[in-house]
Amino acid sequence: MSEARRKAAPARKASKPGRVKRHWALRVLGWLLALGFLGIIAGTAAFFIIYQRTEIPDVNKEFEANTTTVKFADGAQLGRFYDQNRTSVPLKQIPKRVQDAILAAEDRTFWTNPGISPTGMARAAFNIAKGEQLQGGSTITQQYVKIMYLNQDRTASRKFKELFIATKLSRQQDKSETLEGYLNTIYFGEGAYGVSAAGQAYFKTPDPNKLTVPQAAFLATVLNNPTLFDIDNKANHKRILERYRYVLDGMRLSGTITEADQTKFAKALPKINKPEKNNKYRGPKGFLLDMVKKELLRRGYTENQITSGGYTVVATFDSKEQQKMVNAAENELPKKRDGLHVGMAAVKPGTGRLIAMYGGPDYLKSQLNWATSKARPGSSFKPFAVAAALQDGWTMGTQLQGNSPIEIQGQELNNEFNHDYGPVGLRMATQESINTAFYDLVDKQMTDGPDKLVTAAEAAGIPKGKYLEDGRNNPSTVLGPDPYASAVDMANAYATFAAGGKQVELHTIKSITDHDGKVIFTDEKLKETQAFPPDLAAQVNDILVDVVKKGTGEGAKDLDRPVAGKTGTAGGVAAEHRAEDKKCNGCLAGGDTLTSWWTGYTPDLSTSVVYRAGKDGESDLDPYSKDDAFFGGNWPLKTWLEYMKTSPSLDGKDTPFADVKETDDFEDPVIPSKTPTSTPSSTPTNTPSGPPTGTPTKTPSNTPSGPPTSTPTKTPTRTPGWPTFTPPGGDPENPENPGGGGQ
Repeated sequence: MSEARRKAAPARKASKPGRVKRHWALRVLGWLLALGFLGIIAGTAAFFIIYQRTEIPDVNKEFEANTTTVKFADGAQLGRFYDQNRTSVPLKQIPKRVQDAILAAEDRTFWTNPGISPTGMARAAFNIAKGEQLQGGSTITQQYVKIMYLNQDRTASRKFKELFIATKLSRQQDKSETLEGYLNTIYFGEGAYGVSAAGQAYFKTPDPNKLTVPQAAFLATVLNNPTLFDIDNKANHKRILERYRYVLDGMRLSGTITEADQTKFAKALPKINKPEKNNKYRGPKGFLLDMVKKELLRRGYTENQITSGGYTVVATFDSKEQQKMVNAAENELPKKRDGLHVGMAAVKPGTGRLIAMYGGPDYLKSQLNWATSKARPGSSFKPFAVAAALQDGWTMGTQLQGNSPIEIQGQELNNEFNHDYGPVGLRMATQESINTAFYDLVDKQMTDGPDKLVTAAEAAGIPKGKYLEDGRNNPSTVLGPDPYASAVDMANAYATFAAGGKQVELHTIKSITDHDGKVIFTDEKLKETQAFPPDLAAQVNDILVDVVKKGTGEGAKDLDRPVAGKTGTAGGVAAEHRAEDKKCNGCLAGGDTLTSWWTGYTPDLSTSVVYRAGKDGESDLDPYSKDDAFFGGNWPLKTWLEYMKTSPSLDGKDTPFADVKETDDFEDPVIPSKTPTSTPSSTPTNTPSGPPTGTPTKTPSNTPSGPPTSTPTKTPTRTPGWPTFTPPGGDPENPENPGGGGQ
């Protein structure tokens, strides 16, 4: 075929621009769909891989913590120990109206959602894209996870952890368990964690069953943001009311309340009834809580267990007894009170239970507990000498030197105002608190008298201590010249005599119940010791009853029931006079009253009162009294009487002391005409006939146990009301080593 006859090929038509774009758009869309599908597959796979690898971590220990509650023995609340104010309650004890109020406020789909909120997730993603901080909107499960397993940081990593843990928890744990945990851990403001603490914080109602619908709705309102909905800020009241009405509307929608109820409740917020904002240790009760905590520590509980264990501790203190004691200690005082301190304690005989104590007016202002602070017991230590002498075979008929002075290891020691009594028996010596007679008994007639005295005191319940142990070799121990005991100690020791010689460890905790309701301690298991034979205790009681009938404690007769007791004062050089005393080489020794005591008891109650003065309790008490000295038979006894007259423990009771087993020479002997010298012969003129059960184990001797260990002090320029002996190593500048004691 020729070139000319060949036909030309048809020309191609030009494509339209719109068709090309659509073609490529479809291709791109296809790729995007494919990638999206792959992404979904990959994301789903990644989700399940991460889900499978996600482990629910250990809970935050602080949110397992529960408040330890301390109660008075009669059930009234004494206080709490906590890091977080939180008390868990089972879900079954939280009524439906309270549960529904919380759900209406925080998560209305709680029972049906998978533990996470898609809308909340979308909002979180949107905020992340904008570079903003993550916001709320989480489900209750998510909030619970954040509290119990994570932290409060608002970061993307924490949020994604929260989502996975919440999802897994929702599948593995029953919703009821999650709700129970949430209701016991969420913060409601006012330092309250959980619905029980919140009810107490806002309405004084720790029992959720007692919360009304409006109260429950209010609590659900504030938990959303305790700061934003702080009821104490009036500027917040409008938004609080709006949120409160929102909660009520949710409760209506769930069928918890009717429309009529909603209308009625929505008119106003419920009345807020917050407890007084005060520290748990404020006032006199702070000393009680401190003692309970110290005993818990002593019994092996750690600080963390005490503040987080959720224990219920029933103390031995009685709220009514405590209030009566506070009234007496703060009202029955001298008119001049500035710088004056009172320590008081009451013990139930035969139990070791401290049922009331006054350590000071306010623990927050001063933690120095005047009821537990060791002080010089003075002549109130003499009953232990009586018990020691009776145990050693001496009797009521033993003649003792009552004249003043008496020489002990080269020291001339005297009576109050140097009074002479002549020869006296043990009963009269105790009744009139005759110092020289007790020096004669313990330091001359009894072999190793001070040692036996200390043994008897410790058997009665006076705790061992350095100064008391040193007293085993101290010829002035019988007059309590060193800080041997506190009011708490003396109340418990005298209670031993009241209980027929039975001694029980002093304690402040009656029982402890753990968080699960199991009783793990009871004081009924504490060991009881027969410290003294009943007959001997009865004799001591009988002698101390005479102190009230016709001795230095006659004022206690106003109690109008059988009472026994002993006065005591301890002298020395007051802090304000020590510089002057140093200049005159001890010329003021024994011239001031540093402590004044009255410890009195019935078979049902033993109470001790001690007075001291000055910042450290080392000032002179005499300026506070119109008497020659601040005697225990005056203000200490008056304060004691004010409490004992009103004590519920004695209401309607008139229990007598046990009868005394008579002996041939129980009464004081006839006083001979010849006055004994200050240095008796080597053998006592009236050899003791021995106690009812036998004779002394050793022949009494008046030979001093050793050479003098100190030089005689100078006679005071003012007549002292007590001996002027300074213990071995004594230093009038040192408050731990005072002078002697007196009435």
